Amino acid sequence: MKMFLSSSFADVIDLFSEFIHENPRGKVVTFIPTASTTEAITHYVDSAIAAFNDLGITIEMLDLSKCATSEIEEKLSKNDYIYVSGGNTFYLLQELRKTGSDKLIIDQIKKGKLYIGESAGSIIMAPDIEYVAFMDDKTKASDLTRFTGLNLIRQYPIPHSGNKYFNEAVKKIIECHESKLDLLPFTDDQALLISNDDLIVR
Repeated sequence: MKMFLSSSFADVIDLFSEFIHENPRGKVVTFIPTASTTEAITHYVDSAIAAFNDLGITIEMLDLSKCATSEIEEKLSKNDYIYVSGGNTFYLLQELRKTGSDKLIIDQIKKGKLYIGESAGSIIMAPDIEYVAFMDDKTKASDLTRFTGLNLIRQYPIPHSGNKYFNEAVKKIIECHESKLDLLPFTDDQALLISNDDLIVR
């Protein structure tokens, strides 16, 4: 299992290059922007696209809410990397479940494919995502009835620690949940590097 979880992917490209231990030029990433499609502000998607272009990585877009299961399965299995963008974590989980992409992504990760998460795409790996309700609007996922995440890590990531737009939400999450959950706040300049069962904050 190999995962690179970030708050802001464009801000940690150097860490990403060190982590993958290979020249990514010519690789293909399945780029899943689904979490961003409910949001008014989506500049981070453009920043991630530019970052992948700078690394010489070819992008194949895959909006889960608009694609057939066969296309989702094909792209996830054939491309080299999987990237899941920031946005609304609850909407992302809803669409992952609706399409069965949650199971497909877990399967690819367990086979050794590199997963790259940004913000919502990082949070989704927690055992449960309800703890981020201070940061993301649950009502944007009206069909979501349970909040179990992909559960590939035991920690609960809190992206954007110290970010002026998100820090109040980060503080509320910590205040409300620190006694019950293994919270892991990290900044826009940090990433969670996961290899098998080892998790390092860089």
